[in-house]
Amino acid sequence: MNSCDVLIVGGGPAGSSCAWKLRGTGLDALILDKQTFPRDKVCGGWITPQVLEELQIDSADYAPGRAFQPIHGFRTSRIGDPEIETDYGQIVSYGIRRFEFDEYLLRRSGARVIEGVPFERLERNGDGWIVNGNIRAHLVIGAGGHFCPVARLLGAKMGREEIVAAQEAEFEMNAQQQEKCSVRPEMPELYFCADMRGYGWCFRKGNILNVGFGRLDRHSLSKQVAEFLEFLKRTGKVGFDLPSNILGHAYLLYSKTTRKLVDDGLMLIGDAAGLAYSQSGEGIRPAIESGLLAAQVIADCAGDYSRGGLENYIKLLTHRFGGTKGDWATNLGRKLSPRLVSGIARQLLRTEWFPRRVVLDRWFLHANESALRTPALPVKRREVLAS
Repeated sequence: MNSCDVLIVGGGPAGSSCAWKLRGTGLDALILDKQTFPRDKVCGGWITPQVLEELQIDSADYAPGRAFQPIHGFRTSRIGDPEIETDYGQIVSYGIRRFEFDEYLLRRSGARVIEGVPFERLERNGDGWIVNGNIRAHLVIGAGGHFCPVARLLGAKMGREEIVAAQEAEFEMNAQQQEKCSVRPEMPELYFCADMRGYGWCFRKGNILNVGFGRLDRHSLSKQVAEFLEFLKRTGKVGFDLPSNILGHAYLLYSKTTRKLVDDGLMLIGDAAGLAYSQSGEGIRPAIESGLLAAQVIADCAGDYSRGGLENYIKLLTHRFGGTKGDWATNLGRKLSPRLVSGIARQLLRTEWFPRRVVLDRWFLHANESALRTPALPVKRREVLAS
């Protein structure tokens, strides 16, 4: 029997950040992941300086040998309309590749890791759990993304939730392709749908290109992806044929999640909890912050992993991310007709103020939110469950 205090199901940014924060607390964290790292991960892949601060990552340590593209601004528009370039004159974000970033976080977490083994079953055992018949834990944390099996056990209505569906491709361009790509590495490009229910992006990280498109309306996704890729080629953004193996994924928005986040001996963090930002769909920073907050609550629980002992996690999430009712722009958009939304969006996206102050500063960069500061956790002697 493999015993631990905290079993984290999923080794992505949420799970590895939680384990990293728990180091030195005396709690033995074990990460279980069905994949073997480094593993492919579909994601646009950019992080803000606040993420580096929250995880105490030295860019000089991370950057060598990895994609780490400084971003100084963005080009934004409604698809087909004139583009607005917003140049901040300083670094506001960094482009990363998820297979590199996730492995880095996992290895520095300090946790024991079991890779290539899926989560298959969960059984109650006194005040703890038995996972897969051979792992004993006091607390099980679901950090396995949108389709996390722990979320399913907590009653997530997968298949009936309102999700964002996305498709994207990331690949290395050869010399000829680089010459035919007009996107500048320091200036990713964002193209919004007329109804503002989705957007596409084209993001260059040196010789790596990431192209993707996501929408709330999953039923028309394939058609709109094809139209978006044709738009990129027609306008000379990407003057060559894109790979045919465009991958899909799904995630929940925080303003729309109804998932149960804690129960006796169970928690959800990251995409498993549905914590992607409501306007941009970006999930890396919310995932990391939820993992850090979960670790804080776990340490404060002093071994009381009942639902009551864990409920402070929900309060901390609400304080950090706000309620789940959405912001003023989202709520206003829900009340207006698609034609009216389209007309308003067209006018606003042509200004310099709205793309910078609302779309970028608030929706994508969350520049008004300082890095999450969680208290240092007390160092304690490690005590794990007896096998």
